[in-house]
Amino acid sequence: MRAEYREEPCKVALNRVKGMAFGWSLNPYMGCVHQCTFCYVRAFELRADRPHDDRYGTSIRVKTNVVEVLRRELAKPTWEHESVAIGAATDPYQPAEGRYRLTRGCIEALGDHANPFSIITRGPLIVRDVDVLADAATRAPVSVTFSVPTLDDEVWRRTEPGTAHPRQRLRALKTLVDAGIKASVGMAPILPGISDSPSQLREVVRAAREAGAYRVWANLLFLRPGTREHFMAALAEDFPEQLERYERLYARRAYLGKEQTKPVREQVAALAKEHGIRDRRLIRLEPEPPVIAEQLALAV
Repeated sequence: MRAEYREEPCKVALNRVKGMAFGWSLNPYMGCVHQCTFCYVRAFELRADRPHDDRYGTSIRVKTNVVEVLRRELAKPTWEHESVAIGAATDPYQPAEGRYRLTRGCIEALGDHANPFSIITRGPLIVRDVDVLADAATRAPVSVTFSVPTLDDEVWRRTEPGTAHPRQRLRALKTLVDAGIKASVGMAPILPGISDSPSQLREVVRAAREAGAYRVWANLLFLRPGTREHFMAALAEDFPEQLERYERLYARRAYLGKEQTKPVREQVAALAKEHGIRDRRLIRLEPEPPVIAEQLALAV
């Protein structure tokens, strides 16, 4: 699939986020060529009256001035150095980053301002930026999550057609860990009946441990309008035997209940404990905690 790249300046770089685990997001690009069938961003595109079907990902907006805008926002006296999530609405290391280097510039800006940030990606291109990531991590908390929902080749090819192989992501994770960067694996989304068997879950957790992931977490598929239509159409073509089950599971809801999610999350947590998932970095880059005045007084 060939994508059109639209070079357009942006007015703001940092976006306030509600209802998520983070308060601010940063997306150097809009749109994503990965074409994942389950991509939740399609739901956002539907609400914004933009293409959310097969056309999504064929036109990528490149925010050409995002680094300059970000630096201005970080320098404002009112900015409180809250943590920023990079890649909440697009992969910051999709192929366009190889040319435009906007994600790298944003990391440098955040590092210069000692601002905490996290990254979520499916792109092994991130290893190119191990130098600026390591530098930023010496000044403020930095973490990277690689999305690796499955290592099943057939499931990967059918559900994430534009992405690098999951094992490439794990090799990239190991490179980051070896450099002292805190990197984890997000097993999301796990697809009921498709990628949730005990053997499939174990394979991912074992590989994450071998790569040095300090944490593994899991989440099941959710289907909001916009994502639902596209995913169901792909499911009917790629896994037709599962269609009736999904129509039943997601009949009147976007998120599965605890009866479906809790057992899978508990299984992944148990596997993580069994395989000894923990912070195994030999190099720790975290900045030294500030010396408090009372501690200085005691030292005199």
